[in-house]
Amino acid sequence: MTRYTELLSSLQRRSDQSIDAHIPESWMQGRTTYGGLTAALSFQGALDLIDDIPIRSAQVAFVGPVGGDVRIKPTLLRRGKNTAFVSVDVVAETGIAAQSIFAFGARRESALHFDDMPMPDAPAPQEIESFFDKDRPRPGFTQNFDMLMASGGRPISGSSEKSIGLWMRHLDPDAPQDATAVLAIGDAPPPAAMSMLSVPSRISSMTWMAEFMTDSISTDPEGWYYAQHTAQLAKDGYSSQSMRLWNRQGEPILVGRQTIAVFG
Repeated sequence: MTRYTELLSSLQRRSDQSIDAHIPESWMQGRTTYGGLTAALSFQGALDLIDDIPIRSAQVAFVGPVGGDVRIKPTLLRRGKNTAFVSVDVVAETGIAAQSIFAFGARRESALHFDDMPMPDAPAPQEIESFFDKDRPRPGFTQNFDMLMASGGRPISGSSEKSIGLWMRHLDPDAPQDATAVLAIGDAPPPAAMSMLSVPSRISSMTWMAEFMTDSISTDPEGWYYAQHTAQLAKDGYSSQSMRLWNRQGEPILVGRQTIAVFG
């Protein structure tokens, strides 16, 4: 299997500021890679243009399948004194496969300083089991992560719970704890609504919006993050969910929303 850091180090920069990447089979989910890796690779392209201002938000549209050889094309939309916006296209053989806009913002003094995002009580990672049922197949790309079930139900378990709580980490011991790695792992779990299904069904992420709650991601020697994903609506073949992520110290790292197509 190709490790996360090996995948990033294999990116080939071109003279026109685009990047060539190859998505190996071990990072695929069916005929496409999962959304978190698409977002992470797109963000790597944005970082080639803006590397001195922290990321504040990402908006990603998953237009088509991303796999095999792709080209990442960043474009600087605007840079001001404190903020910058970069759009990134991921282009596959069939055309544009993903489009993203990343917003960067420098830290500034403000009279407002609070957060209302407490981390739920959860058992420690060493006290709980895998999120995935050992008797069911799991998406190939998930073999790159540890995912442990703290609350809710496993995928395709017919659960009545609309929310899942997970401890997650990269299995690559060299994976840095930075914004790129957070994007890669933030969208790694199956949607919360998938736990409510009783039979296997195909799903596909359509859009993902993620806001970073901090510009200094605290490090954990074991690399754990806690995620809570909640399905808030499911009808007409689509599901909408909220997503929240904390570090091991309980500090909020990321909050997001996602639209998912459900084929079944």
